[in-house]
Amino acid sequence: MKIISAAQVQQHLSFKHLIPLLEQAFTQPFTMPQRQVFHLDESHSRDAFALLPSWNNEVIGTKAFTYFPDNNADEGLHSLYSKIMLFKRTTGEPLALVDGTSVTYWRTAAISALASKLLSNQGSEHLVLFGTGNLAPYLIKAHLSVRPLNKITVVARSEEKAISLIQSMQNDYPDVFFSTCDNIEQSVKTADIICCATASGEPLFDGNHLKPGAHVDCLGNHNNDKRECDTTTVTRARVYVDSLVNNLAEAGELLLPMAEGAFQQEDIIAELAELCRNPAKGRQDKDEITLFKSVGTAISDLVTANYVFQQLS
Repeated sequence: MKIISAAQVQQHLSFKHLIPLLEQAFTQPFTMPQRQVFHLDESHSRDAFALLPSWNNEVIGTKAFTYFPDNNADEGLHSLYSKIMLFKRTTGEPLALVDGTSVTYWRTAAISALASKLLSNQGSEHLVLFGTGNLAPYLIKAHLSVRPLNKITVVARSEEKAISLIQSMQNDYPDVFFSTCDNIEQSVKTADIICCATASGEPLFDGNHLKPGAHVDCLGNHNNDKRECDTTTVTRARVYVDSLVNNLAEAGELLLPMAEGAFQQEDIIAELAELCRNPAKGRQDKDEITLFKSVGTAISDLVTANYVFQQLS
């Protein structure tokens, strides 16, 4: 059995290969039970443990992760630890133990960009990114690989972190204009794509400000009582999800409008797998607003981890 490190994951992945690989995987048969998230106590602590199982015709896998948001980085502790275990589908033999944190960054960004490839207008040029966490550079690179973006606006609580992110990106993409956000309303009004990757519990922008043809991607929230976008955004958009069962358990972006009576499950157009199999279910015209809500899919972990394993075998 191979032990695959984060460095090996980084060495063997690229969005050029991963995004088409995931798109193809979602058109093929797979099984993905509802993921299990366990809150470790009943206090105000957000500490959690989760299991994400899935399998296809080639491999079986499960990702296990812990989330301890109060861990002290100064003590060398991370808030997230994760491992993915792979087994051979035909015999059940263990194949590999793969670093799950690095895989999660890659697959989350790849799924976000895949949804944009299927839903945003092909000529999209302006991306507004909410969030400067570890996932942010992956998201920028992934979205640049599928759309001709020439302007990226970073919205952050910390201007220092936004500037640091921009500086880390500028050398690799000299033809893209990067900037921090001075005015959220104006940035949203001109955005072709809005990507939300934050821990915010409240809507990040007013959905009334979305321009015709905008594509919104919300991936930071996994709580049924919190949300990154408001009810107006949801009701103005054609709505898509990565996994229906997981979103109906965890996505406040959809569950809160449903509780308000403004939205219902039947208003969800398609899951990502259905959209990959039948792209005609996607955007219907250039002025339509689209929304993709993701909470994470085990099959994307499985496919990404197995790809790295295959490259190393």
